[in-house]
Amino acid sequence: MNLDKARILVTGGSSGLGKAMAAALIAKGAHVAITGRDPDKLQRVAEELGATPLEGRMDRESELMQVFAQLDARWGGLDVLINNAGIGRFEPMQEVEQSHFDEVFPTNVYGPALAGREAVKRFMAQGYGHIINVASSAGVKGFKNGTVYAASKFALRGMTECWREELRPHNIRVMLINPSAVPTAFNVADRSEKELRDKMLTPNEIAHAAVAVLELDDRGFIPELGVWATNPF
Repeated sequence: MNLDKARILVTGGSSGLGKAMAAALIAKGAHVAITGRDPDKLQRVAEELGATPLEGRMDRESELMQVFAQLDARWGGLDVLINNAGIGRFEPMQEVEQSHFDEVFPTNVYGPALAGREAVKRFMAQGYGHIINVASSAGVKGFKNGTVYAASKFALRGMTECWREELRPHNIRVMLINPSAVPTAFNVADRSEKELRDKMLTPNEIAHAAVAVLELDDRGFIPELGVWATNPF
C-alpha cells in the first residue's frame, strides 16, 4: 500500500513499539492516531510525533467505541489498524490465579478483537483495509513462568489466523508480527522506558517491520513475521 496520507490507528502508541511504529509511519506521510492509558503522556507524545491522541483503553469496550467514533469524525474512516497495546504478568504455574487471566486477557485478547471488529466494519464498507496484530515470540513458543502472557499471545495468533481466512475475500490483509525481547516500558509499573541493550532489538526494528509489511503491494501480504535479535547472548 501507499502509506502517504493513509489513515492509521496504533493502539498503545504512546511508548515503546507503538511509539516507534507511529513515528515511522508519520515519516512516510501517514495520518496516525495513537491511544494510551495515561492522558498526559498520550498528549505529550502525540505532540512530539505529530500524531492524533485518542484516549481509550483496550480493556474497555465503551472507550474503544469512542475511539472509532472520533476517527470517523476526524477522518471519515480508517485504512490500517495496528493492534499493539499489551500487558503481561509472569509467575510460576503453582501461583497462577484466575484473576491473572482476568487482568491480562481484556487488553491482549478481547480489546484487539473488538478493535478489529470495528475496523472491519469500515474496511468492508470501503472494500479494503489492513490489520497488523502485534503478538510476540511468546505466541509461538512458551517459556518458564509465561502461562498467562503466552496464553494471551497464542490466543491473539489464533484469532489472527481466523480473521485472515474470513477477510481475504474482502480485500482485507491481516498480518501478525512476533517480536522477541525488546526493552520498552512493557511491564514496568511506572511505564518508564527500559534502557536499550547492545545485543537486543530496539523498537525501531519492529517499526521497520511494520512499515515493510504494509508497503508490500496490496496484491500480496506477509501473513506472519518474526523479528529476533541476531545474537542476544
